[in-house]
Amino acid sequence: MSYSYFAEYYDILTQNAEYDKRADYFLRLFQKHGHETGVTLDLACGTGTLTLELSKRGVDIFGCDMSSDMLSVAQQKAFEDNISILFICQKMQNLHLPGKIDTCICTLDSINHLSGADDVQKTFHKVSRYLNENGLFVFDMNTVYKHQFVLGDNCYIYDTEKVFCAWQNNYSQKDHEVIITLDFFEKDGNIYHRSSEQFSEKTYTQDQIHDMAHKAGFAVEAVYDDMSFAPLKPNSQRAVCVLRKRRFLNE
Repeated sequence: MSYSYFAEYYDILTQNAEYDKRADYFLRLFQKHGHETGVTLDLACGTGTLTLELSKRGVDIFGCDMSSDMLSVAQQKAFEDNISILFICQKMQNLHLPGKIDTCICTLDSINHLSGADDVQKTFHKVSRYLNENGLFVFDMNTVYKHQFVLGDNCYIYDTEKVFCAWQNNYSQKDHEVIITLDFFEKDGNIYHRSSEQFSEKTYTQDQIHDMAHKAGFAVEAVYDDMSFAPLKPNSQRAVCVLRKRRFLNE
């Protein structure tokens, strides 16, 4: 999955992500947990907007994503902002870094996009392998509640100046998977060019996430409701998980 068409329109469709506020939130979170960011990886960084926002705030950060199309957009934005940032193209479950890191973030439900629990566990192990002891791995993910009651089998329409997008969900009660189909219609004179993208999101209970974290050498330090320091509620749509690297693994 390269997200080739999605990359072109990603920033338009995620304008409500509030990257500036999200960057400030992460800095407050690190401070709350007494953590110096040090060398920081933005895992599954997409088009790099959050990476750039954190860099502007003084974080020593680089980005990684599996989509070369997403990273091409990220590189262009860094060039336009005159910021030098390393972006590497890798799948998160196959992460291979040249050295250790002190912090890893993974945002906007990227963990949900992995193909299943095995890939989530592999990703946790890979991040743990490169994190220095006491380093933080902070990620957010859509909850079971959101998949069942918000995304569900719903459809959404995005009508912007550049593109018209039809977003359709197909929800599976059995494993809480949502298959997402995006149809893009871009106007060119009196005609529209159509392109399509399909991917899926899977979600997991907090018990499943905690078990996978412990197997990868992490202690679960906190779980927050999105963009807050409040505990999760039964109807929380996004969970922010804060994991602390506690032991080294024999790999």
